[in-house]
Amino acid sequence: MASYIQLLSFTEQGVKAYAGTLDRATAARGAIEKMGGKMPHIYYTLGAYDAVVISEFPDDETATAFALKVGALGNVRTTTLRAFDEKEMAGILAKAR
Repeated sequence: MASYIQLLSFTEQGVKAYAGTLDRATAARGAIEKMGGKMPHIYYTLGAYDAVVISEFPDDETATAFALKVGALGNVRTTTLRAFDEKEMAGILAKAR
């Protein structure tokens, strides 16, 4: 499965509904699993982003579909980064030679 780092920022709506933050995370985890993925970690952060999610999806299309689905709810804006582990990076480097 492909790994992703998702940077989340609360929208004005999300800040107003802050009390439901953990419930929304639980619902997001369920939605990810229903799409064939996993959400092993979510961290709430200080600074430029309000949360960082580490997730896994079968492919980029599924990760994008999830980002659209969660974004449509209006509570967060997401920036999704495709993450490569060391083994994947070794394959990338081999192709670059």
